[in-house]
This record gives sequence, C-alpha cells and structure tokens, in this order.
Amino acid sequence: MFLIQNYAIAILLCILCMVCWGSWANTQKMVAAKKWSFELFYWDMTWGLFLTALLAALTLGNMGGDGRAFFADLSQAAGSSICFAILGGIVWNLGTILLTAAMAIAGMSIGFPIGGGLAWVGGIVVNFLLVEFSGNSYSGNVGMLFIGVLCIVIAILLCGLAYKRLTAREKGTPAKGILLSLCAGVVIMFFYGLVVKSLDPAYVSGGTGNLTPYTGVFFFAVGILISTPLFNGFAMRHPVEGKVVNWKDYRSGSMRTHLTGVLGGFIWMSGMVLSFMAAGAANPAISYALSNAAPVVAMLWGIFVWKEFRGASKGTNRILAGMFTLFIVGLIIITLSN
Repeated sequence: MFLIQNYAIAILLCILCMVCWGSWANTQKMVAAKKWSFELFYWDMTWGLFLTALLAALTLGNMGGDGRAFFADLSQAAGSSICFAILGGIVWNLGTILLTAAMAIAGMSIGFPIGGGLAWVGGIVVNFLLVEFSGNSYSGNVGMLFIGVLCIVIAILLCGLAYKRLTAREKGTPAKGILLSLCAGVVIMFFYGLVVKSLDPAYVSGGTGNLTPYTGVFFFAVGILISTPLFNGFAMRHPVEGKVVNWKDYRSGSMRTHLTGVLGGFIWMSGMVLSFMAAGAANPAISYALSNAAPVVAMLWGIFVWKEFRGASKGTNRILAGMFTLFIVGLIIITLSN
C-alpha cells in the first residue's frame, strides 16, 4: 500500500483533507436550490462515500511498498478491529445526520459552531489521549498543540458571532436545535479515534488493532453504508424541516441531481483517505486537528461563493478578518507543534 512518511507532505494532505471536509456541503446546497431535501441527497452521498473508500483500497491500498496490500490485509483482519472501524462509521453517520438536523432547525449560526466546534475540540482531546494511553508519549510540544487549538476555537466562535450578526433580525433559536447541535458534537468527536483504534500500531500511533489504514477506511465506509437505512430512513419519516419524503420522491430526481450527491460523498471520503494516508507521519492528534478545522473552510465558501454575508450589519467584516487571522495562526502553531 501507499503511505506518506514525510512530515511536510503529511501536513499538506491533512490541510487538503480539511478543504474536502469543509467543501462537500456545497453539493448539498446545489441540490437544495432544486427543492431536493437533505434526506434524499444523503442516499446518493452514502454511495459516493462507500465507492470512494472501495476505490482507494483497490488502488492505493495495493500500490507502494508499505505493509500489507488490501486483500492480504482482509485475509488476516481480526473481527475486533473490523468492528471498531465499522463502529466509527456508524458513529460518524449518526453525528452527521444530527448536525444536519440541527442546522436545519437553528441555522449555521448555531448548529455549525456548536456541533462542528465541539466535535473538533473533543476529537483532538480524544485522539491525544488515545496516543497517550497506548503507551506512546506525544512526540511534539503539547503546549503549542493546545495553543493552536485555542486559536482555532476562538476563530470558530467568531464564525458563530458573525453568523449571529447576520441573522440578528430572525426568530430566536429553538432549544431543540441547540440540543441537537450538542448531541451531534458529542457523537462525532469519537469517530476518528474509533477508526484509529482499529489500525495496526505499526502504521498509526494509538492504534491497537491489526488493519492497515486503507482497510480501516473501507470498513468505516461499510459502517456508514449499513447504518444509513436506519438513520436516514428515520429522518425521512420524521423530518425536522419540510415534508415527509419517500422512495417515490427519490426516484423522481434527475441523473444530475443524483450524481451531485455522489460527488459530495466522493469529496468527503477523499479527505478521509488523505487524512489516514498521513496519520502515521503527522500522528492522529495533529491529523485530526488540522483536518477538522473544516467549519472555517465552509465559511469561506459561504462568504465568497454563496455571498451569505451580503446583508450583514456593519462591523461584521472585522469579525471575519479576525477569524481568518486566528485560523491561519492556529494552523501554523499546530503544524510546528510536532
């Protein structure tokens, strides 16, 4: 299989992962303009996620000279390791659907900063502890790591403040939206660590299983595939916004609409593959920290492409400038902490 051993290249791949994880939602926004609900979009996205993970395993997982090839790894995979990776996919799937529901109710000004920010901060701590509890000491500067984390936490809070100013004249945030945001953040923070736990420690610090990164990502995608009928099926029958949708509605979508959803899954899972290609060289804590600064990338799309701040009040631009500055400073500090 093909893995990254160079730290500088690993950091670059983590940043590319961040871009992917902050960009996939553009495809959902594209189809939402055609009155295509997220629940319908999510089926196509699920196929995009799974097929991308499978393609990566069959290609990159069988290339290069690092460790076992994909099929050889499947033949020796332990059931416990497979279960951890699948559980990671199930956890991520539940959290992502909760986060989407939260944003549908409360808007991005509340849902994204609370849910995405809590998952991001909690995930860094979880992955840092995973490395420590595995018997390996964190190889970098812990103080610098968490100073960088603090910078990006403040950037995410400023992101929420900017959205709050934009929506100041709209109705108050329902308590249900805040609760869903908190639940989403708590759930999502554990998914990355579960997949790391399934991996062979020869490839990733903190791993206790016997899977290679590509096999771990593949079974992560299997977890998403098998849990989507349960989670998304429930969401279709009990939508938090709009009307109940069914398979007849899904079949009415155009080929372009379906392919847009598949593209969304391809973008997100490509980021996951890049992150785990680099996790061994960057270590899981830094890999997760850089990759999950995605909420600010999503803000960039919202500001410059979707023009979401066109009607914002005076002074919002200063908040956005401060957010971007802290974002860049945080990334630099995290990168230098190893």
